[in-house]
Amino acid sequence: MTRQDIVNQITKKQTFLCVGLDTDIKKVPAHLLNDEDPIFAFNKAIIDATAQYCIAYKPNLAFYESMGVKGWISFEKTIKYLKQNYPEQFIIADAKRGDIGNTSAMYARSFFEELDIDSVTVAPYMGEDSVSPFLTYEGKWVILLALTSNKGSHDFQLTADAKGERLFEKVLRTSQTWATADQLMYVVGATQGQLFEDIRRIAPDHFLLVPGIGAQGGSLEEVCRYGMNSQCGLIVNSSRAIIYASNGTDFAERAAEAARKVADEMKVMLEKYCK
Repeated sequence: MTRQDIVNQITKKQTFLCVGLDTDIKKVPAHLLNDEDPIFAFNKAIIDATAQYCIAYKPNLAFYESMGVKGWISFEKTIKYLKQNYPEQFIIADAKRGDIGNTSAMYARSFFEELDIDSVTVAPYMGEDSVSPFLTYEGKWVILLALTSNKGSHDFQLTADAKGERLFEKVLRTSQTWATADQLMYVVGATQGQLFEDIRRIAPDHFLLVPGIGAQGGSLEEVCRYGMNSQCGLIVNSSRAIIYASNGTDFAERAAEAARKVADEMKVMLEKYCK
């Protein structure tokens, strides 16, 4: 999926919502637990209910890996279902991989060849040779962790060196020598507020994957005010606030309502800030 494909979907749907499929077997509605594959049954219902309101889906691998082989089967079925029924959706494997070159090459093969997923989140701590194997695949995206939404992001990411350059700024500047804005995105947490201005000074054209609105308390208005560019440049994720809007038999309908509400807000933000 190209950059223009993503922009086209944002323009067509007037939304830049990504629905996070952080599917926890302990939170799946009770009536689904008798299904042969309750995780996939839940995901399928959520996808069918929300697809018109979003442009991307982001399964978080930890939720599937926690269930062993069964979880991986559910994950693969979810990816196949998306690709067969909603090919316009951008699929993000939220895996946060990143290791020495040979290992990263195997991770890249897993997500980009075996599963044919559009993108994968990657940790940059080990440097260029841990990221470059993911960048060898034409039409695939690396989404590099830059400035995350968790409290611990202040431990390292905001630490400045002797010249005053903060670690997240070094990640942004250095990684842009590895790939262009047509293959590289950045994870920036919604809770970082006005720091989006600093990020846009360094990376004005890159898409930003933004988790942290909804249950984590990030402000969509702030994200858009400081982080949106002329092509939108944002893919804003919401997970729990949408997929767990209800734990009853109406879970899919309530998820659709929650997604529609966010999409409506995003339409206003596009009209206000995407210029």
